[in-house]
Amino acid sequence: MSDEPNALDMDLASGIAAFESKQFSRAVGLLAPLAQQGQVEAQYRMAIMAQNGLGMLPNPLIAYSYMKNAAKAGLGLAQHGLAFMYMEGECTDKNPAKAIEWFKKAADQGLVGSLTTLAMMYEQGHGVEQDLEEAKRLYKLAGFDER
Repeated sequence: MSDEPNALDMDLASGIAAFESKQFSRAVGLLAPLAQQGQVEAQYRMAIMAQNGLGMLPNPLIAYSYMKNAAKAGLGLAQHGLAFMYMEGECTDKNPAKAIEWFKKAADQGLVGSLTTLAMMYEQGHGVEQDLEEAKRLYKLAGFDER
């Protein structure tokens, strides 16, 4: 890119780097203000840290709020994360039907983990009517061949 990165972009890049290198306290300091301003990548990482108590005390309310915001904004990883929250009842009430809805959105973006989880849910009839053909189709999309 020919444009000079602005301070916000640099803070985001530094915050993501801190997150990736497990310097969670530093990541929280850099990403929290950006998440509050609606920066989706920052919201997703803040949700992970708030959910798991990384660099901060666990905060299910913040975790759910940021994960949902980032998911609604179209971030596939956040859609997968929100679906898992609904599936497991973590940071929100357990809701398998909503889990299916968000796993589908993430799967539409090609997330293999979402395709696989959806396939298992169809296979087991968890949150949806059991549909072995749909499970098979999803496993195939995820790259699993029939044995």
